[in-house]
Amino acid sequence: MMILDALSPAPRCLRMFLLEKGLRLPMQQVDVFSGENRQAPYLAHNPAGQTPALLLDDGTCIAESVAIMEYLEERHRAPALIGATPEERAATRQWQRRAELNVTEHIHNAYHWAEGLARFTGRIPVEPEAAAALKRVAQDRLAWLDAMLGDGPWLAGERFTLADIWLYVWLDFGASVGQPFDHALARLTPWFERVAARPSAQASLHPACKPGGARG
Repeated sequence: MMILDALSPAPRCLRMFLLEKGLRLPMQQVDVFSGENRQAPYLAHNPAGQTPALLLDDGTCIAESVAIMEYLEERHRAPALIGATPEERAATRQWQRRAELNVTEHIHNAYHWAEGLARFTGRIPVEPEAAAALKRVAQDRLAWLDAMLGDGPWLAGERFTLADIWLYVWLDFGASVGQPFDHALARLTPWFERVAARPSAQASLHPACKPGGARG
């Protein structure tokens, strides 16, 4: 197996997941800033042109970071970062989807259409006039998420999961591209600090990350 990796939030989620799992897989770097992921030969592996991707030994390519993490968890059950039981897995997926659909996808698109506009113009459809509204929605939904959190240290209660990795990486990225979250949020702020203190948080940053640049 080999991971096609890049300096970007979704690949960082996978790197942090691997660190928490204690898994080491070979990686090949893809330069998303030059658009290498939108050209051959990368598109032969993943026609969606997104990173990361996982190449299996038989030539199969698995794309989408969450799908890759699900696959690796099935192959390497412990420590369980999705869940050891159907109930645990359902709870993890519930929180990950809440974060992705309500918060992180808006951060992602707002970056495309605002801070990353020069980079993405001509590569994807861009709607710069919509960026400010997406940022407002993301902030509103973070407050909504904060209000639903329980007393446990992590999103799914006592278990640190893929959902924590996903939301943390994207909030860390957002702060680095002019989209910081409201640190007055009573539960999310200490949660974010707890995730940031895990060794995998700093270690998952791409080696090419520069001070003051986008964190991925």
